[in-house]
Amino acid sequence: MGDLPRDRVRAIRSFAEVGKDFAGPFLVKSSNLRNACSHKAYLCVFVCLATKAVHLELVSTLSTEAYVATLGRFVSRRGLPDLIQSDCGTNYKGTDRYLKEVVVLSSNRTYLGTAMSKKGIQWKFDPSARPHWGGIFEAVVKIAKTHLRRVISETILTFEELATVFCKIEAVLNSRPLCPLSSDPNDLEVLTPGYFLIGQPLKALPEYPFREINSSRFSRFDLPQQMTQSSWHRWSLEYLHLLQKHVKWSNKTDLPRVRDLVLVKEPNALPLYWCRVRIVKLSYGSDGVPRVAEVLVGDSVLQRVVATLSRLPIYSRT
Repeated sequence: MGDLPRDRVRAIRSFAEVGKDFAGPFLVKSSNLRNACSHKAYLCVFVCLATKAVHLELVSTLSTEAYVATLGRFVSRRGLPDLIQSDCGTNYKGTDRYLKEVVVLSSNRTYLGTAMSKKGIQWKFDPSARPHWGGIFEAVVKIAKTHLRRVISETILTFEELATVFCKIEAVLNSRPLCPLSSDPNDLEVLTPGYFLIGQPLKALPEYPFREINSSRFSRFDLPQQMTQSSWHRWSLEYLHLLQKHVKWSNKTDLPRVRDLVLVKEPNALPLYWCRVRIVKLSYGSDGVPRVAEVLVGDSVLQRVVATLSRLPIYSRT
């Protein structure tokens, strides 16, 4: 496997270098009235190339004007990026051309414009028909699009409801554990993309467990929360399955060990909550492979099958 690109390994702030793409379309309607007209809307995905943090925006069209407005909202909340990587879509090239024209006009008028022209956004276009060049953000688009299709299905949301669902799914993606924050056995905190954004774990407002309630009892207000919880349930389990690498039993280095920090599958966990436990004891089979683990949960020690435990994607033992 080749080395990662320089953009992926530099120590820079979040969203200083981003990859972006669109997904959709999704149908939205103007109001909750039965006969309200519907139209298409799109998901715009920004992915930090350094931290894998995600920013989702709802866009009304794929025009250059709509994308310029979307980029303006992104910059207002995440800061001005130094580099944007995308495919060679006409709306991206139109935005790049528009920004260059604005910088040229501004630099001819004011000192501030001259300063801006020196710190303009560098736009990097991937070759046509080469989606693997933008694998880091294409993967996020695939995850977001797949789960949105599943939870939304044939339901037509209003623009506000769909924007709410996008924001909550953004928080879910930014809550995924990456690595332990310390080697202290009593510390179960993990590093997440959200840490790079707000300096602490992302948390959600208290919600009713809508997955356990009959859908006929939902009000329209509850619909985005139900969709978010359904998406969280599907994606969190898939993420844990992804972390459970299938390796040959002869490779002893990838087997769990005592004091490892691991994730446990909790089918009924609420969004943004990852069950983290520390292994305190392992029971081995006749082949020398650990089969059962005793894990510390609060002040209690519980037994869990090793197959239900998932190690963090970035884990270094000392």
